[in-house]
Amino acid sequence: MTLHHVELWVPSLERAEASLGWLLSSLGWTEYQRWSAGVSWKLGPTYIVVEQSPALTGGHDRLRAGLNHLALHAGSRSDVDALVASSLEHGWTLMFLDRHPYAGGDDHYAAYLENSDGFEVELVAAHPNGRVDH
Repeated sequence: MTLHHVELWVPSLERAEASLGWLLSSLGWTEYQRWSAGVSWKLGPTYIVVEQSPALTGGHDRLRAGLNHLALHAGSRSDVDALVASSLEHGWTLMFLDRHPYAGGDDHYAAYLENSDGFEVELVAAHPNGRVDH
């Protein structure tokens, strides 16, 4: 069994599409559903929804109970590096600069990005020997 879907409520659909939409599309996810308050992207059987719900109260805080971050497979180390290089122009900030790209440990090559609404994404590179880091 795999993850079916994740739904993120966002304060601005426009900002979410500019940052999360760009990133997911860059990783091979394709737009799956669209309606006036939301959009989703799908990869295989899994999809991610972003919705600007009128029922939203407060903003996202990754340091409070709830979602801390999404970790996504991002290809090779050079793929991760290329995404990081392009991410700033799409609303992302690189986190943990002093430990990048090994903030997750000495044998875990990844980039941790945060968008302007406080959502964090971890872009995980495949291990050079072919195994998948986690």
